[in-house]
Amino acid sequence: MIQQLETDGVPTLLAPTGGPMRAGLTFRVGTADETLARHGITHLLEHLALAPLGTADYHFNGATAPIFTTFHMQGSEQDIATFLTAVCANLTDLPTARLEVEKDILRTEWSSQGGAASDDIALWRYGARDFGLSSYPEWGLARLTAEDLREWAARWFTRENAVLWIAGDRVPEGLRLTLPSGTRQPVPAASSALPTTPAYFVEGSRAVVLDAVVRRRAAVGVFADVLERELFRALRQDAGLSYTTTTGYEPRGDGQVTLRAIADALAEKQDAVLGGFIDVLAKLRVGRIEQSDLDAAVAKRVEMLATAEVDAARLPDYAVNLLTGQRNLSLDEHRAELKAVTLAELHEVAQEVCASALLMVPDGTRADWAGFTPAPTSSETVAAGTTHHSRDDDGRLLIGPEAVSYLGGGGRLTVTYAECAVMLAWPDGARQLIAPDAIVLHIEPTLFDVHPAAMNVIDAGVPADRRVAMPPRDPESIPQPRAVREIREYLARPKRAWWEVLLMVLSGLATLAVGGFTLLLVIGMFIDPELDGENWMWGVVAVGWLLTVILALPIVLLTRGRRR
Repeated sequence: MIQQLETDGVPTLLAPTGGPMRAGLTFRVGTADETLARHGITHLLEHLALAPLGTADYHFNGATAPIFTTFHMQGSEQDIATFLTAVCANLTDLPTARLEVEKDILRTEWSSQGGAASDDIALWRYGARDFGLSSYPEWGLARLTAEDLREWAARWFTRENAVLWIAGDRVPEGLRLTLPSGTRQPVPAASSALPTTPAYFVEGSRAVVLDAVVRRRAAVGVFADVLERELFRALRQDAGLSYTTTTGYEPRGDGQVTLRAIADALAEKQDAVLGGFIDVLAKLRVGRIEQSDLDAAVAKRVEMLATAEVDAARLPDYAVNLLTGQRNLSLDEHRAELKAVTLAELHEVAQEVCASALLMVPDGTRADWAGFTPAPTSSETVAAGTTHHSRDDDGRLLIGPEAVSYLGGGGRLTVTYAECAVMLAWPDGARQLIAPDAIVLHIEPTLFDVHPAAMNVIDAGVPADRRVAMPPRDPESIPQPRAVREIREYLARPKRAWWEVLLMVLSGLATLAVGGFTLLLVIGMFIDPELDGENWMWGVVAVGWLLTVILALPIVLLTRGRRR
């Protein structure tokens, strides 16, 4: 049973465990509370709070998620008291001397991450804001200052915005949570970049991924298990098309749940996997759900609630529910809700899933044939401004006092300055503007007939707090017009040494002389029958042609070496 008490003004959850004590301090703040121009501030603050503890002997860690940040460890009672006390002290008095070091560590962490198949789904659903920020790099790190971090900590890392949870029989002696006073922060409202659902977008990954948002209730977890069983049966067991077929769900903190499902595919089987995946969804949407699947899913979840460590295992989720104002169930209530799930409820969840679905499909496939609308990849509006033509194609850049647009083969892209989520600025003049709906407009001044004064209009229009300075680029990596590229490629070709040129000229002249003489001799032999009758003449011709080939060899060898 989970007990609720208080430690230094912080709500505290306590549950028994048969193993070593473990504990965590969870705050209601995450990446969804940031803006794209300051994305990374919560993660950086988490690292700074843990940095001075890096040489400790006990195991600890931190995590930053969309709606919460947590510091947790496992160890002895004294170790836990020391760890959490130190974390609170560091949050109150940040060790900002390591600010630039931790920024570099976070950049390295991002660059070394392997991309998951579903990484980009959040930005397609939500755009470049709130819950969509988890799809973006932490561009805000560069401009963050120690004062920015102190203000962020004072607002979000407070007693009222935290929950302490402990898997153990008591609160460790000596634990002090010296956090400032504040207020409980609500979960941000979720935005949307999708005009309509169900929708789909094309991604290079060899997988089909479903993302849906449904109301939170016990039937959602049961439905996720039923969906996984159906996908496994249809795509792996029966058709042998997929190896991985998994589902999962995560509460969003606002009464909604994000449900995900994935099925991988070989390149030559992508169409078949997509078709089978959609068939499974259609089957569940019309209510063709087996009672045996429902019973198996419920039994599996009820069995998980019967383990000795179930209350200790529920503590992190229990804490997040408490922070977000969601209802926490007792074990008996949880079992009762699971056992009360009916086929009709699963059918209702299936309809919600299909109605809100966002489908990621592999390159070369489509899902509009199944009623899915393509997610928007272009803007509806066009900026009113001065036209600047591309130096390479028919593209046009329109720079106005309120917005900038690009019109080209890929459609129209527009970003208004006032609503710009972030503008990345390179020292060489390149700019990348990202709109709240995740539309990206990248401007390379070298590719347009644009004057620096026109670029100044963009810089002046975008609010200063949305601008992020990017590091200098290698000059060779800056895109250039086709004509400049061709000249560079020509100039970059290795030049021949003087002796090679001389040798090729002499070889060519000698080849022409000997070859020409031999050719005239052959023609003469055909014209004058008397010469043709002289056997020694044929010997001269053979020697002439042999010398011609030998004299031409330097040209052939030097030319072939050049190509290699």
